[in-house]
Amino acid sequence: MVDERFVSAVVLAPFALEGFVKLRSLSGETEHLLRLSTAVLRDGTGERVYEIEAARAIRGSPSDILVKFKNIDTPEAARALSGAEVLLPRSEAAPLARGEYYIRDLKGLSVVDCGGCRLGEMSGILEGGGGQLAELRLFSGETRLVPFRNEFFGEISLEKREITLLVRWILE
Repeated sequence: MVDERFVSAVVLAPFALEGFVKLRSLSGETEHLLRLSTAVLRDGTGERVYEIEAARAIRGSPSDILVKFKNIDTPEAARALSGAEVLLPRSEAAPLARGEYYIRDLKGLSVVDCGGCRLGEMSGILEGGGGQLAELRLFSGETRLVPFRNEFFGEISLEKREITLLVRWILE
């Protein structure tokens, strides 16, 4: 069975003296995180479920929120959570706007040209200095990075499990 959970945020650091931590949303959206009553945190030692006592937005910081977990009452206890990932089921993940996709859904898509010729597959999306890069694994065994922008990619069909590369020259 496919694990339908997403890493939605990361615990950054303690905040204040009551055990609050700062969370950074990986999508840049926080409304879905502010509605949570529990959260699964994963670190190098495993996963634990925490009840959320309080959560609030941080003025001027659109990607960060403050969260108080039950029984985490000191800065030292909060610091022990730093670096943990917040896992959410798909149903609680950040909502998608039209034309947006979860990276997990793009991985493994067949890459085809405008004529339908299969070229390889999408192996991931990387954050680059100028934006996102699609990592393509070609049938030749080579890997290419292509800016993940509308001028290079056309139709994305999750139903057919393929994405159209508009210009083949970018692979050269």
